[in-house]
Amino acid sequence: MELFINILGAIVTFLVAFIVGMTYGGLNRKITARVQNRKGPPFYQNFIDAFKLSSKETAIHHGIMHYLGPAFLMVSSVMTLLIVPVFTNNGWFPNLNFKGDLIFLIYIMTFGPLGMALGSGQTGNPNAAIGVTRGLSQMVGFEIPWVMALIALMIQYHTTSIEGLMEAQAQTGTWFMFSSPFAFIAAILAMFGMFRYSPFDIVSAPTELASGPASENGGKYLFVMMSSGSVFTFAKLTLYVDLFLGGAANLPVLLLKTFALYLIPILYGMTTPRYRTEQAIRWFWGWPSFFGLLAIIQAVIL
Repeated sequence: MELFINILGAIVTFLVAFIVGMTYGGLNRKITARVQNRKGPPFYQNFIDAFKLSSKETAIHHGIMHYLGPAFLMVSSVMTLLIVPVFTNNGWFPNLNFKGDLIFLIYIMTFGPLGMALGSGQTGNPNAAIGVTRGLSQMVGFEIPWVMALIALMIQYHTTSIEGLMEAQAQTGTWFMFSSPFAFIAAILAMFGMFRYSPFDIVSAPTELASGPASENGGKYLFVMMSSGSVFTFAKLTLYVDLFLGGAANLPVLLLKTFALYLIPILYGMTTPRYRTEQAIRWFWGWPSFFGLLAIIQAVIL
């Protein structure tokens, strides 16, 4: 019976992540359109696009790795989602959280992009190859401040468990965004690269690279990529809420906190033109890494 409940909870969590991620993506398109003085598509347009793609066939085949690329993305997204605690009481979904899970997440969150890089490389499309090169280069950029922020939390609170960090916030009554502000700033700045919104949308660059790694994917393959991106968005935002905003006891609180975080890269992208690859890397190795270093120094001193 317990196994059935766990499986049911995982399925429900995936569905919630899919719906919330798709809705946030639609709201992003709507908000961007309103800022640009356009009406924009309805917020549910992403659902229409996704289900339309799922019903289409594709005649493009480039071999087994081309098929596995979107699958790698989905596996990485689902595994991240299942490891990250959804609620603070952990009663709604008994997740796979364990000691050392932060170290595991550092690896599993890079698994999908690396798998997609292998899949895109087999297509032979130059736009896909350029997009992969840019994506891996940018990943090297934002991973440094992101990992530095996590290391600072591990050092300061002597745990590598997400639940342990959430308990530390509950015991002190202070969110880490206040008690570890440098780690929070470094992680937020690294978030810009994770979501790949403007000015860090150098990977897809639709007007330049025809969507980059996704240029040879259509139909069900593009549906899987779109779905995994939505699930990954929810998982990453929930992880940020757990690490820096004390977690959430229920779904309305979680939605409020995650959407507030989601607005940060969106609003920044509305006012900043797209960077070149070397500009993006230099940006992440600048102030974000500086705040990450300050976070580690603060953790060591305290």
